[in-house]
Amino acid sequence: MTRPRIALFLGILCISIFPVIVRMNLTSGLISAFYRMAIATAILLPFALYKNKLKLENVKMLLPIMVCGVLFASDIAVWNISIQNSSATQATLLTNLSPIWVGIFSFVFLSYRPRKSFWIGTLIALIGMTVFVGIDVILELKLDVAFFLGILSGLLYALYILVSKRLLEQLEVITFITYSMIFSTVFLFIINVVFGEQFFGFSDKAWVSLVIQGVVCQLIAWLLISYATQNMRATRVSLSLLSQAIFATILAAVFVNEKITVVQMVGSIIILAGIATTFYEKRKPAIQ
Repeated sequence: MTRPRIALFLGILCISIFPVIVRMNLTSGLISAFYRMAIATAILLPFALYKNKLKLENVKMLLPIMVCGVLFASDIAVWNISIQNSSATQATLLTNLSPIWVGIFSFVFLSYRPRKSFWIGTLIALIGMTVFVGIDVILELKLDVAFFLGILSGLLYALYILVSKRLLEQLEVITFITYSMIFSTVFLFIINVVFGEQFFGFSDKAWVSLVIQGVVCQLIAWLLISYATQNMRATRVSLSLLSQAIFATILAAVFVNEKITVVQMVGSIIILAGIATTFYEKRKPAIQ
């Protein structure tokens, strides 16, 4: 299980760059989400065609793959809208409730009972997340549209992880990711048209940022995370994704000169302790 864990770690590093780029405000959140998908799809699709990876044994698989693509695209769109109407900190906090939803959905719909270590790890990680974002953010939460959009983002993220886990048990990673991103791209294109976003006229710096988002934050990141999802428990993957908040903060300190506070460092340690707890498994005593 070493390779999937390494893939998950590297994938999380790649997606952690995304919030830093978004904070630069080079393009709108929705248009960056579209180009993130479109650029990644434009690169992967020819490769998948060349390697003959688009064949499906059952055409009916396209429907759940489409659902996955729409779920992922919706999560990005809703998360960005939530940020525009509140703050990145609040939106991140609410979206990061997704491990709880993964655990609940796994139990209710998949008849899978998450291990005790998962719930303990989730509790520890959420305490860490509370420390990380600050108690003031928790106290200032308002039951407004942005609040419910943040909750919705977490739900969509959780559903994507669970549905993709099921599909990856039957499909190759490249096959799944290619089809999923095609559906995501089409969906986000429609969303951007509805919201009246402009697709061109950006600065050179903005285009460079969009390419980085497409290649690093989407293509490389989700190939790695999907491989990890294919070979690890969905609950463990979802909780591990919480660490992206830590890496995003470190990258923001490096690239946009944001300061890392002592409180954030303490919160980071608690989050990592929670994630590590889910990887703890009791060893069965050896038979004498």
